[in-house]
Amino acid sequence: MDKLEQIFALQRQLQDKIKRERGLEGIPMEQWLQKQTLAMLSELAELLEEVNFKWWKNPHALSEANIREELTDILHFFVSMCIEAGMSADDLFDQYVGKHRENVRRQDGLSEKAGYAVSPEASDAG
Repeated sequence: MDKLEQIFALQRQLQDKIKRERGLEGIPMEQWLQKQTLAMLSELAELLEEVNFKWWKNPHALSEANIREELTDILHFFVSMCIEAGMSADDLFDQYVGKHRENVRRQDGLSEKAGYAVSPEASDAG
């Protein structure tokens, strides 16, 4: 089992346990995804706090350990949403590779979608 498959398996076990022990079985996918999205937004806000986004406040020292913990929390909720949406680790990998290919094409100005190619002005700015 590769690492991504292991993450999915561990998350499925945790998700099943939480649903079973907290009486959350049978919640429709839409509601579960809403709950997970809100939870992920909360974790993103916690990550923002860790990286001193408040320009009006004196910054604190960055904690790499806290940043990693928040990123891991975000991954937990993200993988949970993937599972709920019927995605496997392989499905996520395939989707990612396809989207990555398109994002590279966009940056190279080769996409069907306009507006992504780097303009000569932007490349001269550096």
